[in-house]
Amino acid sequence: MSNVFEEKNIPKAILRIGIPAMLGQLTTLIYNLADTYFVALTKVPAQIAAVTLCVPALIIIMSIACVFGMGASSVIARQIGEGRKEESARCFNFSTYAMIFSGILVLVLGLLLLHPIASVLGADRENMEYTCDYLRWIFIGAPAIMLANGLVHSFRSAGLIKEATIGLALGNAVNIVLDWVFIVLMRMGTKGAAMATSIGFICAALYYIGCLCIQEKRENELISISPKKFTADRVMAGKVIRIGIPGALITVLMSIANIVLNNYIGIYGSDAVASYGIAYKIDMFPIMLSVGLSQGTAPLLGYYYGKNDEKNLAKAMRIAVIYGITLGAVFTAVLFSGSRAFAGIFLSDEALIVQTAWFLRLLCFHAPLLGIINMVTSYFQALGKAANSLTITLLRNVFLFIPGVAILNLFFQLNGVILTQLAVEGILTVICIVMYWRSSPKKLMNPSR
Repeated sequence: MSNVFEEKNIPKAILRIGIPAMLGQLTTLIYNLADTYFVALTKVPAQIAAVTLCVPALIIIMSIACVFGMGASSVIARQIGEGRKEESARCFNFSTYAMIFSGILVLVLGLLLLHPIASVLGADRENMEYTCDYLRWIFIGAPAIMLANGLVHSFRSAGLIKEATIGLALGNAVNIVLDWVFIVLMRMGTKGAAMATSIGFICAALYYIGCLCIQEKRENELISISPKKFTADRVMAGKVIRIGIPGALITVLMSIANIVLNNYIGIYGSDAVASYGIAYKIDMFPIMLSVGLSQGTAPLLGYYYGKNDEKNLAKAMRIAVIYGITLGAVFTAVLFSGSRAFAGIFLSDEALIVQTAWFLRLLCFHAPLLGIINMVTSYFQALGKAANSLTITLLRNVFLFIPGVAILNLFFQLNGVILTQLAVEGILTVICIVMYWRSSPKKLMNPSR
């Protein structure tokens, strides 16, 4: 922990804590692509539809974990900076058991309400059986899914950066291998996909638990996993949940925004939906890497804030934003110039390749803006400013995006729909800059200035 947070070279510290988080996001993206690819090999539309329908349920389970994981990460990092290591260990303990208890609750309720949940997700008679097969195994694995997804964040705040990345990569690697075994070799379809996902997360969770046992044996003063030390302190729980909710809402609201977007694109036919789907998956690379950089840097920002180190907080934020903008600019150049080649990897139809390449060119220009938006969001989460991060999340995915899709569709039809993301994030970038300036480190730590 101290080796990273007390690193004098701030650009180096950001890379040390940010790159592993980015690699973790990259492995998750690769797993998602592989999951879609292997299920598609069944060539059974009902099975493919079932996996698609179940994605929101999996996202919600992960998001509940992030309420405790991301919330605890912010609180722990600030407490370490303030020198309150005993309190940070209690927070770590609370968040870990909160994930386990929540996972068990999701498991029980999920299995009891399996068919009603499948119906709410949109399953019909044709794909109900496949949807329930997938959900059943996802709910069985819920405690491990929540523990693995939440501990990634709290590990980073406690300085266990390498361990956090290894666990994430391990779970995704097991998932991909088992996808091939269960779906291709054993022909288990959606059930096999869900089993692979749950087993992958179980492996990651067991690895994390092993790491925690080792750390406690080494008497790491930041780690406490004994059930006897669990305390549901209302003040601490309130801090964790209040900070964690905006972070968890990001993925949930992104899913809702994409549902709205897909409905508008669907007006222009299935070819348009297919082209956008491929372009969006390619565009996810800069998105996920930007999220990884911002989430990885957040504990460092929280540490400086807790330490009342105004100078290094401002410097770390500035350098992280520069890294994010530069990364986005590189992806914009690569995706714009290679749009046709990237589309050709997934498609063979010439008309679809041309349309997908055009969509990718329209989408890729937002990548540099992510370096500002995601870092400002993580900045407020790291500092415990829940209202600010929640404001950005709601503006991005609800109050700007949904009206934006309708308005741009009205004036510019399909191209307008595709450009909505760029337009919204252009406006949001200005808002984020103003919000950061009004809550800059100097003003936060010296309110009288």
